[in-house]
Amino acid sequence: MKYADAGVDRSRAMEARERIGKLVRSTWAPGMEGFGGFSGGYAFPGDPGRLLTSTLDGVGTKIKIAVAAGRHRGIGEDLVNHCVDDTLVHGSTPMFFLDYFAAAKLDPDVMVEVLEGAAAACRREGVAILGGETAELPGLYTEPDYDFAGCMVGWVNRADWIDGRSLVPLDVVIGLPSSGLHTNGYSLARAALLGKGGHALDAPVPGSGVALADALLAPHRSYSPALKCLGSLRPRGMAHITGGGFTENLPRILPDGLGVELEPWPLPPLFEWIRRKGEVGDEEMRRVFNLGYGFLMLFEAARAEEAFALLEGAGQQPRRLGRVSAGAGVRFQGGSP
Repeated sequence: MKYADAGVDRSRAMEARERIGKLVRSTWAPGMEGFGGFSGGYAFPGDPGRLLTSTLDGVGTKIKIAVAAGRHRGIGEDLVNHCVDDTLVHGSTPMFFLDYFAAAKLDPDVMVEVLEGAAAACRREGVAILGGETAELPGLYTEPDYDFAGCMVGWVNRADWIDGRSLVPLDVVIGLPSSGLHTNGYSLARAALLGKGGHALDAPVPGSGVALADALLAPHRSYSPALKCLGSLRPRGMAHITGGGFTENLPRILPDGLGVELEPWPLPPLFEWIRRKGEVGDEEMRRVFNLGYGFLMLFEAARAEEAFALLEGAGQQPRRLGRVSAGAGVRFQGGSP
């Protein structure tokens, strides 16, 4: 199976992004940062040394699993944590959040449960929910489905902006484990396991003993504790592995002429089950899923051991995944994933 078989064509998304890129760029003024990155940076009026950062995202078809299982609180956590991670990638501190909840017919109980999760995640991160929008759109959505999206705003000193531009060959890639699929690849996961595989949500995931619903609904992890444990040690680049997997997200922070060589690691049980049941090829797995590592930090070789020790000492379970090299693209050195 390919992602397109489940209705999601990444090549169309890439084409659309390329075609609208010039339109977006035409609105930019000097001093802005982050074009094509995980967040954009806008200079504070009167203070060009500081940047206001912003990122926006949604939860996607993970909501279909939440609806089927009748469990919605995690969806709120998913969205906030996803936006927090997209903010952290550039060294920015998240400040406030706005959400958008839409459905064919609003169910107050569902909406409140979703926002309970979002509010809990915001409190953990020290983020305020400034407001949002609620829309009832019959004919556009189908009951009982809904959509949940949001925008996170943060700030960073321009001198502390991280975008990978200082990366050089031999810099080390350190990966931090994901809690599961996070918020990406659910259309393919559903097609492989619930569709082609014919499994129910209470089926145990082989090799883990965890029910499929629990595995699929595990909240998207926030990586802010990992960054805090580094203290003043700063990565040269960071990548949040979301839609587009490793293939599309790592190149977003790599300077021209540089790529990354990654060493194989064992796939966690849920990813292995998707690969096997859907007969999904290695390249497609790498392009769709986080493969068990949802956040990457890239350090200069001389500081990598120090970073690894700090992360490991804080219980973050880091793994050396590879290194920066000459030549564009992401290359896996044989084997799975």
